[in-house]
Amino acid sequence: MYSFCRKCLSSCLRLLSGKTRTNALKRTLSSSNGPERALAKYISSKIKMSGPISVAEYMKECLTNPKYGYYMNRDVFGQKGDFITSPEISQMFGELLGIWILDDWMKAGKPACLNIVELGPGRGTLADDILRVLNKFSHVVDDVSLHLVEVSPKMRQLQKVKLSAPEMKKEELEKPVEKINSKYGIPVMWHNNIKGVPQGFSCFVAHEFFDALPIHSFQRTKHGWREVLVDVDEAAGPDNLRFVLSASKTPPTVYIQETETRDRVEICPEAGVIVQDIVQRISEDGGSALIADYGHDGEKQDTLRGFKEHKLFDILSEPGTADLTADVDFSYLRTMCGKSVSTYGPVMQSYFLKNMGIETRLKALMMNTSEKEQRDLISGYKMLTDPKQMGERFKFFAIRQKSDITDIPAGFTSLT
Repeated sequence: MYSFCRKCLSSCLRLLSGKTRTNALKRTLSSSNGPERALAKYISSKIKMSGPISVAEYMKECLTNPKYGYYMNRDVFGQKGDFITSPEISQMFGELLGIWILDDWMKAGKPACLNIVELGPGRGTLADDILRVLNKFSHVVDDVSLHLVEVSPKMRQLQKVKLSAPEMKKEELEKPVEKINSKYGIPVMWHNNIKGVPQGFSCFVAHEFFDALPIHSFQRTKHGWREVLVDVDEAAGPDNLRFVLSASKTPPTVYIQETETRDRVEICPEAGVIVQDIVQRISEDGGSALIADYGHDGEKQDTLRGFKEHKLFDILSEPGTADLTADVDFSYLRTMCGKSVSTYGPVMQSYFLKNMGIETRLKALMMNTSEKEQRDLISGYKMLTDPKQMGERFKFFAIRQKSDITDIPAGFTSLT
């Protein structure tokens, strides 16, 4: 068996190139494919025909409606988008995740193949940083492939541009290609869901993926649990939508635990299904999963919110034009994992990154860079680790195949 101790992790970080990647945060927004309030009109018509809809159904329409969905036809990431993610802030984030994958693969005994599976890969920035790390250790990993689970045509296009080899022609990139050879020589494949990923030892990565999945929201009342629904309200404003409570129990209420003590609960059944699919793959073929998201361990109540241009935005206003998100309930994910795998965390992002050696990596990058690049590196480090920024809000959670290995995954061990 092979494993990386803290000294080994530091050595690997130093082996990586000290050069910083080019920070190109450009935005390529497409048109909304229709009037600004087209989706609002569609949702209102749907409610008038069949009655109030769940928050989950509303989120699904807002985010992934084929024609007007927020994620389907635009680039929403980066400083000029509606929000910015950790991989876009600093290359160190993705590099440390690459080291984590390599470490966990070696601890598992270096299986013949390694499938890296990223759920909701955004622009492909995180995947690019991970592949760059693995390319540095090509003498260690012989058979590795990257599998991106992505439903948005627009995001697939951006990912192909980011990861493709320089010699790939523009017309080839514009075609709906499902497989390319990356600039690092590692094959990249796209899938609509996890079931399309080939069998074999796999490491699943989900960064800010689960928070965008549709949730059901429930309120405790004197009559028992009632689901929060979206209904029309002609007097509520230009988009004519409002929140109401169901008149009686709805089928999704079955997901609420009998031991629940909160008065307001958000549950994401789709997240439970995806986690169970991951657990099945890990149990059958070996592997692990690393989930990074803002969330809690079963203590928060009402976290659904909207974001537009880096600011909070009314959830029911202009549906399809803003991001809708809810904190991940890691206690729910842990329950859905069952007993066939081991789980770790959640731990705070600052804890995980410092444990993985982000400070060592920062020093290495600053050795041969300009003053401006050094300022950018320090700024990125602070944003990722400062408790007042992303350091405490974001959490890491790991899933691993049960085995005789008793050591804790890198990043989850004690900092002392």
